Amino acid sequence: MNATTIRHDDEPPEVPKNGPGSAQDDEPTDASLKEYVGPITVIRPQEGWVSIEFVELWRYRDLLVQMVYRDFSAKYRQSFIGVGWAIVNPLMSMVVFTIVFSKIAKLPSEGVPYPVFNFSGLIPWLYFSGCLTRASQSTISGGQLLTKVYFPRLLLPLSKVINGLIDFGIQLVLLLGLMMWFGVTPSGNMILIPVFLAVCMTTALSVSLWATALVVKYRDVQSIIGYVMQMWMWLTPVAYSASSVPEEWQAVYALNPMVGVLEGFRWAILGNAAPNWEMMAVSTFASILMLISGLYFFRRVESTFADVI
Repeated sequence: MNATTIRHDDEPPEVPKNGPGSAQDDEPTDASLKEYVGPITVIRPQEGWVSIEFVELWRYRDLLVQMVYRDFSAKYRQSFIGVGWAIVNPLMSMVVFTIVFSKIAKLPSEGVPYPVFNFSGLIPWLYFSGCLTRASQSTISGGQLLTKVYFPRLLLPLSKVINGLIDFGIQLVLLLGLMMWFGVTPSGNMILIPVFLAVCMTTALSVSLWATALVVKYRDVQSIIGYVMQMWMWLTPVAYSASSVPEEWQAVYALNPMVGVLEGFRWAILGNAAPNWEMMAVSTFASILMLISGLYFFRRVESTFADVI
């Protein structure tokens, strides 16, 4: 059961003379107790708008750390390559994109070698898609824990988003090595990488909250996510530059929050032409709006998780 409101009564309740169960008291209430034996804790479901309860998340920070460590160790346990998969996957994708879009399609790469251009957009996208895939399965895989103990359910998708930062850090180091190999000097704007990473985390968490809550009730949503991610990738400037999009469509295109993330990340690390800041603002606003709505939707339905699972 999801305990949402707890009230402690310091003063003993007044016990009616007729007592519970009499003809004048068909249903026992808080006051209709046989005998007062000490402080009483009354648990009631929340009504109306639910609160996010960030303070409660902070109190369970140790559990969050344990979840992140468990996910990381389980991901690479009994694996032949281990953490090397964080390097092999993006490298193989980069090679395929380079052959198809650079050698065959001849897409422009804003004056930098295409492998570097593609890899700089690929690693934030892989972080986002990986977080969404893992977070959408978090409530199902943690079903036994949900039905036995109480903890903030937000920790489940949040732990997946934080855990993805480990692979992202490894791939960022690989990107710097790739830039050295092709003779590309890192930009002085690299200090802004945490800003765009924060927007990427916000986007990943916001979409994960919606997906996680929906998967609990509709299991086929988990299958739909794979198709959605494939289409979403082609609507995101991973293999191409956002400047290739016609100007009349850029306002609509910017509603995709990952557009601002990838364009900003590329500008921060490569120092190429500054992105369209209006488009960046639209993407950031869309990401924040999705996070707020996702938080309230998740908190609204989380009380049913244990019953449905």
